[in-house]
Amino acid sequence: MNVMNSKVTSYQDEAVCTLQIYPRFAIKPGQGCILRVPKEATATTVIKTAVATLGMDTSKPYILVEVQEYGGEEWVLQASDQPVQRVLLWPRKAQDKHPQSDGYFFALQEGSYDGSIQYDVMTSVRQEKVAQGLANRGFVTQQPQEYDDLCNLPELTEESILGTLRHRFHKQKIYTFASNILIAVNPFKFLPIYNPRYVKMYENHTLGKLEPHVFAIADAAFHTMLNKQVNQCIVISGESGSGKTQSTNFLIHCLTALSQKGYTSGVERTILGAGPVLEAFGNAKTAYNNNSSRFGKFIQVNYLESGVVRGAVVEKYLLEKCRLVSRGKTERNYHVFYYLLIGASEEEKDEFKLLRPEEYHYLKEEIPISEDQAEMKHEFRRLHQAMEMVGFLPPTKKQIFSVLSAILYLGNVTYEPKVVAEGLKVGPDRVLSAISDLLKVKVELLVEALTTRKAMTANDTLILPYSLSEAITARDSMAKSLYSALFDWIVLRINHALLNKIDLEESVPCLSIGVLDIFGFEDFKTNSFEQFCINYANEQLQYYCNQCIFKLEQEEYMAEGIIWHNIDYPDNIGCISLFSKKPTGLFYLLDEESNFPQATDSTLLEKFKQQHQNNPFFVQTPVRVPAFVIRHFAGKVKYQIKDFREKNTDHMRPDIVALLRSSECSYLRQLIGANPVAVFRWGILRATIRTLAVFNEAGRSWAEKHPGNIYAILFISFLNISDLGLGSIRELHAKVLQSLKQFGGEVPQKLQIVLNVILLFSVQNLIDSHSLKFIMGLTQHNRATRSLLRLHTKKKPPSISTQFQASLSKLLETLRKAEPFFVRCIRSNGDKREMHFDDALVLQQLRYTSMLQTVRIRMSGYGAKFTFKEFTDQFRVLLPKEISTPQQDITNLLTKMGLPSSSFQIGRTKVFLKESERQILQEALHKEVMRSIIILQRWFRACLMRKQYLREREGIITIQVLFVWLARGCLVINSATFPGPRRNPTIKISRATRVQEKWNASLDREITDSNELHHLDEFLGNQVCVVDVYSSLNPNIGYKDLMSGYQKRVASLAGLKKASEVPLVVNLFQSVLDGFIRGELKRLETEPCKVKERNRRKSKRDKCPDGPLGHLFSTYQVTIMQSCDQCSSYIWGMEKAFMCSSCKMVCHKKCLSKITVNCTGHCDRKKEGEQTLHFGVPLCALVRTADSVPFVMEKMLVHVEMNGLYTEGIYRKSGSACRAKELHHILEKDPQAVSLDNYPIHTITGLVKLWLRELPDPLMTYSLYNDFLYAADLPEASERLRAIYRKLDELPPSNFSTLERLIFHLVKVAKEEAHNRMSANALAILFAPCILRCPDSSDPLLSMKDINKTTLCVEILINEQTRCYNQKMEEIQQLENAEAMAINQLKLRRQIVSFHTCILIICSNLSNFCPGAQNKFVLMLRIISMYLYCTVQNLFRLWFRNELAFRLPEFEQDSSDAENMDSESLVSSESLLEDHFVSLNSEGQY
Repeated sequence: MNVMNSKVTSYQDEAVCTLQIYPRFAIKPGQGCILRVPKEATATTVIKTAVATLGMDTSKPYILVEVQEYGGEEWVLQASDQPVQRVLLWPRKAQDKHPQSDGYFFALQEGSYDGSIQYDVMTSVRQEKVAQGLANRGFVTQQPQEYDDLCNLPELTEESILGTLRHRFHKQKIYTFASNILIAVNPFKFLPIYNPRYVKMYENHTLGKLEPHVFAIADAAFHTMLNKQVNQCIVISGESGSGKTQSTNFLIHCLTALSQKGYTSGVERTILGAGPVLEAFGNAKTAYNNNSSRFGKFIQVNYLESGVVRGAVVEKYLLEKCRLVSRGKTERNYHVFYYLLIGASEEEKDEFKLLRPEEYHYLKEEIPISEDQAEMKHEFRRLHQAMEMVGFLPPTKKQIFSVLSAILYLGNVTYEPKVVAEGLKVGPDRVLSAISDLLKVKVELLVEALTTRKAMTANDTLILPYSLSEAITARDSMAKSLYSALFDWIVLRINHALLNKIDLEESVPCLSIGVLDIFGFEDFKTNSFEQFCINYANEQLQYYCNQCIFKLEQEEYMAEGIIWHNIDYPDNIGCISLFSKKPTGLFYLLDEESNFPQATDSTLLEKFKQQHQNNPFFVQTPVRVPAFVIRHFAGKVKYQIKDFREKNTDHMRPDIVALLRSSECSYLRQLIGANPVAVFRWGILRATIRTLAVFNEAGRSWAEKHPGNIYAILFISFLNISDLGLGSIRELHAKVLQSLKQFGGEVPQKLQIVLNVILLFSVQNLIDSHSLKFIMGLTQHNRATRSLLRLHTKKKPPSISTQFQASLSKLLETLRKAEPFFVRCIRSNGDKREMHFDDALVLQQLRYTSMLQTVRIRMSGYGAKFTFKEFTDQFRVLLPKEISTPQQDITNLLTKMGLPSSSFQIGRTKVFLKESERQILQEALHKEVMRSIIILQRWFRACLMRKQYLREREGIITIQVLFVWLARGCLVINSATFPGPRRNPTIKISRATRVQEKWNASLDREITDSNELHHLDEFLGNQVCVVDVYSSLNPNIGYKDLMSGYQKRVASLAGLKKASEVPLVVNLFQSVLDGFIRGELKRLETEPCKVKERNRRKSKRDKCPDGPLGHLFSTYQVTIMQSCDQCSSYIWGMEKAFMCSSCKMVCHKKCLSKITVNCTGHCDRKKEGEQTLHFGVPLCALVRTADSVPFVMEKMLVHVEMNGLYTEGIYRKSGSACRAKELHHILEKDPQAVSLDNYPIHTITGLVKLWLRELPDPLMTYSLYNDFLYAADLPEASERLRAIYRKLDELPPSNFSTLERLIFHLVKVAKEEAHNRMSANALAILFAPCILRCPDSSDPLLSMKDINKTTLCVEILINEQTRCYNQKMEEIQQLENAEAMAINQLKLRRQIVSFHTCILIICSNLSNFCPGAQNKFVLMLRIISMYLYCTVQNLFRLWFRNELAFRLPEFEQDSSDAENMDSESLVSSESLLEDHFVSLNSEGQY
């Protein structure tokens, strides 16, 4: 996309842009037209302009298609779509110009008149289909069969392996298996195969069942760790440019996604943020790789035994510091410098004194071109976000950028000889001033450190000037020391952020998965000391791989005595001995020469040649060539001997350390500290002393102004604190307290606080630095290179090579303690061309990695190994009941299953199986276990039915016997009393008896108005808790249901002894209801009915955009580059996107409205015309709205709540199977017409559980099953609760509303535990298998271990909702009490006003009465005044109580008997006064 008004490329600012349109029916391929269109132009406008420009037939319909060939997608633009906005979503290189050859362009093609669109396929796909058709017809040779596992190749040769990799690579399948080893060919471009849906796709799948992928290795390592409870490691190997760093990022992304089950503690976020930070400061562009790691790192992620991330540790190895000051012509410095210079804002450029990249000496080799600058601006924003994720505050980031700017300015320092005196003149002044301001050091000290050095003698210290070469070396050494210290500090801070503080307090068993991303094998035009160490590390890594793949495997076969033919493999132990064997190894010779003051690089080379002239791995070079050659496992490498000694002893110079320690910036002093713990302690001590000094000075001045004050004594006593020892502060504290008590008795509280503050700041009470010690213990070798070179001491710090060997040994020791997975990265070509496969280069890498031998041993070897005990324990179901000889029984089993004899062998103590045969054995085990489970279920059900049948049969026989005896007895009595035929007397049925048989017709009325319910509650005088009798989710409740619930409640309370009184009580309650109903009908006739819509509480997920087509989208921060599943454009790292929690679809926010694909996470709605079903149907097909509950479920739950809450064992006991089948059939056919009153309560409760079990996807969904298990297994109860509720928010709306209704129902059942004997735990045991069951594909033996977790999860939900229910009921009760109190208060105020009016009337007419009457009135006034006094006093009590409750809401309101007595006394006094007034009025009338 070009801009017409300017030659400079722009992406968003200009209004007129250029689009290139290619018609698909053009005669010449590639023919198109260039259009200038406004930025807001729609697809319709572009089509009209293109048709007119090309001179095409305007009567035909046309469509505009966006083609993304590399993404394999085509998208037809709608009429309102804006093509320019679509271009902005393409890769940055394709946005400027988009010719057809780049794969991103717009195509114009004809549309159909009926509106249908003929989609074209991509060129590569079309050519593949044409070639396949020709092959099928016999015109061309048939293409070879594709194999995703090299072990399945029919012919194993180098050519067949290379051909398979090439064939898959051209189909954009860059991953291939070699048994459990993954081969990854670097395509040098991004492929859209790393979205979260791919993580979900490979989760908990056997390695090899799906297409090879790096996520498959991560998932296999994760679940192997959980199943075996053994640490795992993933070793990524390959030469520079093979894609190791990118594979590491993908692995870490997948491992954190797998571990984010339930509650995310924040460690995952820190791990993901650490990657971009380390890449920015430790990666650079090289000749072979645009993002080459210039350091090695080992990321060890720690997990709890349940799979939840516990913490992590990052270990780094050998940062390439020389790259900072020099590198090749086509290479660049570290990424962070370019990000800072190009991406910083104008304010940041002024603050950090930044220049253009070409103005810095350290960056002059290669300057980023304009095309890369836009990407670097984005990377700088990404770096900012990543540093925030790790925990860097804005002030810390500013300090880091200041140090980076100072390092760049150091490269611009120049030297020239002084004209007059001896030494060098340093400049320019503006550079020195900038460095001084950025580092907060004095210019004089900076100049001294850059031009002179100190030499120690026996009696004096000499200051010697540098020569020109020495000065340049000192300058570069200062820059390298600063950058190395900064990188070490960043790694330390990342480890501190990844540290779990609980690990410092308690010992919790943890597992780990380590991912090794170490520098690859390098062979540049100029190889130096860095490549020497890097290639030695790769030799050690290759030896480790050979040990695991070949040596240890074959030694185990030989020890077990099985038939095996050894496979030869190249052993590189000789090359490793050349480097590290004592005392003539190259590293030891290098250390010797580094310690000799008179030694040079030439003498070092001569010693190399002299000691190893006969070594086959050391190749001699001509005498005049300052280099030597080593034959590595990957080929010969020529090393330049220059600067070997200097780089091996590259320590921090004392002069530089002294300069940086004089800085006013505390952050800079932290960087150069050799021991972070010591720096931390000294910082606390320095702050403490400064605080005491300020406090001392303030105390002296205040004491002088107040000489007689008691506080002055304290400050005067504290003046000489600096003269005391460190252990005397506590003694001073005690003495001051004692002296103060002598002067003034007790110590004032304010003074006590001051003394405690002094004690708090004592030196012996420093802040705990245990966490820093812990981190230093884990990563001690990371900071070993920070050794300070002290010239006045004989003992020198260890050399760089010695430190590197020690850290490498520790790494190999860690790897040997874990089970390894291997990822072999292959560089596809040497020119970094996209999707180009260089056969010669790939074949060379396959050879030196021994891939042919690796595939051969994996093909011939046995991937599954079990000891006899492990085999019998795991496959006990398939073996005979009694095992006498394990070898023979296992052999018989494998032979009986039809496994070929070549696929297994029985050793002395172990069983060896091929991986494919192990999977067959596992599937047979699964089928046998399922068959056994079905048999047990049948037997158990048969026992239950038999037991029920016998019980019912016994009851029927008993009833029949009693009936026969009663009938005979009645006949005998009748015949004896009434010998002749007589008429039966009339039996009068009382009103109480009639109530049980049939209630009044008025009770058929239903409550549909919330006001009517409120009036009913007031009418009953809060004597019956109506809320407990009906379901709040069903607003249509009838009075008949209310009567039924009341009757059952009364019957349960009465028991058997008072059962005869139940009809009388029910009769009385019915008469009360009749009276209320008549009054309510009259009220409704006079007042219009106001129906309010029900407002349902909204959950957290309502904040997210509405999910189209069943999707559940939430905000998702991208950590690795991904592609939008809707528009296929890139989503860059650290950008915000939206992800469906069900199907893991990822897209832009603007693409949400354009989604046309249904969510695959749960089922779609049922189509119209299908038969209506209610059991075994997806939940989303049973609800009308997202927040509703299925009708059948609601109907059954309401009936149980109305009729069965007090039934003992309501959900534990089972009902009649025949009645259950009958009701099931009726509910399926017509659920609205069925009357549940005709069926036993246990039949209905059994159908509730059956309805839940028959759901295709359970209420808590298969996709979140593992998430809920991990949440329930968290150690802290609060974390468990938060994690479970966080996962509930990810449920589909229909599942959430139904689960909410069910949990509310279970809460009501558990509330009546005293009657129904159903506790929260008992309900959780019964309902956990119904609503939180494992997928059918899971191993039943493993799923049985999860029963406790699923039960705990459901029990937590019930208990928490019970707590919320009780809390709400208490709040309602408090509101009712407050309402009653307010009413009483108003009554009292009205009484005061009325009595005050009466007094005024009496006083105004007092003179009109006789003296006797006046005395009576005076007495009456006294009584009234006493009453008013009591009334005001009570009113004040109420007011004070209300104020107390209002101001202190945490206090409970006092509703004691005294309050009731006060109210009763007021009422009684009020009635007496009223009677007295009546009597007085009657006397006045006479």
